[in-house]
Amino acid sequence: MSGAQHRHAQGHAQGHSQGHSQGHAQTNLRTRAMRALAPLAAVVAAIAAWALFKQMFGVKDFVLPSPLGVLHAFTEDPAPFLRGTLETATSAGIGFAIAAIGGVLVGSALSLSRAIERSVYPLTLLFQMVPLIAIAPLLVIWCGYGRPAIVASTAIVAIFPVIANTLAGLRARDAGLDELFAILGAGRLATWWKLALPSAVPSIVTGLRIAAGLATIGTISGEFIAAEGGERAPLGMLIMTSLRQFKTDRVFVSVVLAACVGFAMFGLVSLASRVLLARWMRGR
Repeated sequence: MSGAQHRHAQGHAQGHSQGHSQGHAQTNLRTRAMRALAPLAAVVAAIAAWALFKQMFGVKDFVLPSPLGVLHAFTEDPAPFLRGTLETATSAGIGFAIAAIGGVLVGSALSLSRAIERSVYPLTLLFQMVPLIAIAPLLVIWCGYGRPAIVASTAIVAIFPVIANTLAGLRARDAGLDELFAILGAGRLATWWKLALPSAVPSIVTGLRIAAGLATIGTISGEFIAAEGGERAPLGMLIMTSLRQFKTDRVFVSVVLAACVGFAMFGLVSLASRVLLARWMRGR
């Protein structure tokens, strides 16, 4: 092959490779756009069905406000809703952090011994078995009205998935590595920190994602019982107050904002989980 033919073949191969790479990048971009637009399209369709249902059946505003009525209720006086969202998000974040740290520590303690697990683990099921609304008055007695009781209710609802997934991840590690650490003279704390905990990261991350979704539920439930009114009333209190006044449009605003808090928490935890899992994969 002559030099000119060789250069032509190289140029053709490079052009084909660049074209293939560009096509692959465009396909990825379209896929990402579809993934981002699909939930938005579902929300738009739900709002349209909501408006159509109200228009067709003539439902009263105090029973089901229109989407525009809900938007007007927010834009008319957004300050209480924004302050309430901040209060609810703060309580949910603190309660989730307590559940995350406490759940990992309790799950780690239960993994130390089968006897400890059999005796204590059933007690942790109380966090799932007993309805929060039944123990919320006790939280008010023990913690008082306001944020402490609300944070406690959040932690109670969110902690069990972290305990269960931490325990499952710690139990699933390679027993041979335990023996190796014992031969090397590593203590229990060193084995937990350098072997057990890193091996349980995927399970712990799963538990944290579930807990992030439950945290807002626990927060709003706690606010129904323990929240205080005033300028810094959280979303749960705004919901209760609006219900008593038959201002259903304001109830909808508070519910939507509470859902936004939940989505934001789940998104942040999922993003942090991806980073943590990426580091975990590189470290293996």
